[in-house]
Amino acid sequence: CCLMLRRLACLFVRPSSLHSSLSLLSRTMSYKSNPDCLFCKIIAGKIPCNKILETEKSFAFMDIFPCSDGHALVIPKYCAEKLHELPPEEMADVGPTLVKVAKAIGAEDYNILQNNGEIAHQVVKHVHFHIIPKPNKEQGLGVGWPSKEGDKAAIAAKCEQIKGNL
Repeated sequence: CCLMLRRLACLFVRPSSLHSSLSLLSRTMSYKSNPDCLFCKIIAGKIPCNKILETEKSFAFMDIFPCSDGHALVIPKYCAEKLHELPPEEMADVGPTLVKVAKAIGAEDYNILQNNGEIAHQVVKHVHFHIIPKPNKEQGLGVGWPSKEGDKAAIAAKCEQIKGNL
């Protein structure tokens, strides 16, 4: 509950952090948007943010409740709730934007986090990627990895099922 509230709070920005120019997107409106979506409002310039970079199809800005110094978000301008709903041509711009922003942040170690669905801790129903610098063991994203050795036959069967879905 607290994590969800914290994530929701990350979406609101201080009025003093208005980005100075109109969004490329708000001028062209050549994307799928949702008037009720918080990130669509940020892209359109209706909610202020600390914008890092904007391209024709992606938008990067600072998280205002960062896990560590330099925590940023990269989002497609196209409003899709989950990654698999994002058209490939929209995603094609997000990858290079992630790389540019990650390099510009300058962190040697960092996590890229992208959640899909409420159970997976997605709060804003708009695809987004967190770039979270990990300067030391205490700061940044703490990740548990509860893995165990899997059944090889079950893994092979799942692999075939996935390949059949492609």
